[in-house]
Amino acid sequence: MATRRGFLGTASAVGAATLFTGQSASTASAATAGITATDEKAARDAIRAVNARMRANYATLKSELTTQLSPVIVVSNNAVGGRFTLINNGTRVETVDPVPEYFELAKSIAHVPLGVFSVLAAYLSDQVPNIPNADRIDPHDLDMVVTKAPGDKGWITPLNAFKSTLQTAYTKLGTANLPLDLENSCDKILSEAVKFIDASVTAESFDMVSFNRFAAAVYPSIRVNMTFAATAQITGIEGLMKRWRTLIGEKAWSDLYVTVLSIWTTAELNQASIIIRRTMNQAKVDTHLIDLPTVETPSDPIAVALDNLARIVQDNIAAEMVFNTDLKVADALKGKEDLLSDEILQQIGGTAPTARTASFGTAAATASAGACPITGHTATV
Repeated sequence: MATRRGFLGTASAVGAATLFTGQSASTASAATAGITATDEKAARDAIRAVNARMRANYATLKSELTTQLSPVIVVSNNAVGGRFTLINNGTRVETVDPVPEYFELAKSIAHVPLGVFSVLAAYLSDQVPNIPNADRIDPHDLDMVVTKAPGDKGWITPLNAFKSTLQTAYTKLGTANLPLDLENSCDKILSEAVKFIDASVTAESFDMVSFNRFAAAVYPSIRVNMTFAATAQITGIEGLMKRWRTLIGEKAWSDLYVTVLSIWTTAELNQASIIIRRTMNQAKVDTHLIDLPTVETPSDPIAVALDNLARIVQDNIAAEMVFNTDLKVADALKGKEDLLSDEILQQIGGTAPTARTASFGTAAATASAGACPITGHTATV
């Protein structure tokens, strides 16, 4: 079958030029044959109608399929470790937030440096100073973040307001009934943040150097909080997966689909996906565990998840039936690759970027140990 690449390779220079300007020999000959612009438009609209009807038929198939998908677990990432919904035989069986509360509490305090940064970022100098790893900061990115003029003191009021929030948490920390290691790490993060804020407000000045010192001082404690959060998530999710597996039975579980919705910045090596994949049928996990990056959390995550999953499932069958003579193209339709990507790469003489891979076993094993990297204690609550 002649391909676009083959055609370009044999076309004359004039022929190729007219192709890309929207003109062709057939158009010229049609004009001499008495075909009007109206005729041409009608013909092209008829061609477009073929694709429009195909898409309508495909959408109908997908709509019907969304009611047949089973069993499915939909995961919507949230501040408390994820909301999980089990759908079996077309029925929503249960929706659960399975992660223990100390996940949210540990992450809340670990986010303190980000909270301080959020207030100060617009007031930074737009020049990268001589600090460790300065070459990792893109000057253009920095210039985009910095929006305030040098010497602007507008950061003082919001920073003091954030300090008030931190002080309230610090004062009440002892009555939150947290594990001792977690309480100590939270104490350190909060006290160091208040100290940094006080020093900056008193001096009416801050810079990347002073902020870096503050961030470095609290980082060991942030690692402690991260350990507690990871342990909480593993415990909660694996416990729920075990219960649901018993509920629907081994046969159904072996065919389980899981869709995990997350924002783009957490889509790769997503924490929920890492944990869930260990509980699934390992022969199918690579095709039945679907990470769906979104711009923001959708208002109806279950509908979005099922719509995407239905498209993926029907594409799997369509690929083998439509492209049964070209398995490479079939694999493209079944995966994330655009069908024209290989053709485009060949025409421009390019190669596909190397995909980043992840060692789920290593990450999961490290997290499942649940030991604080600073104290060596486990996060038992």
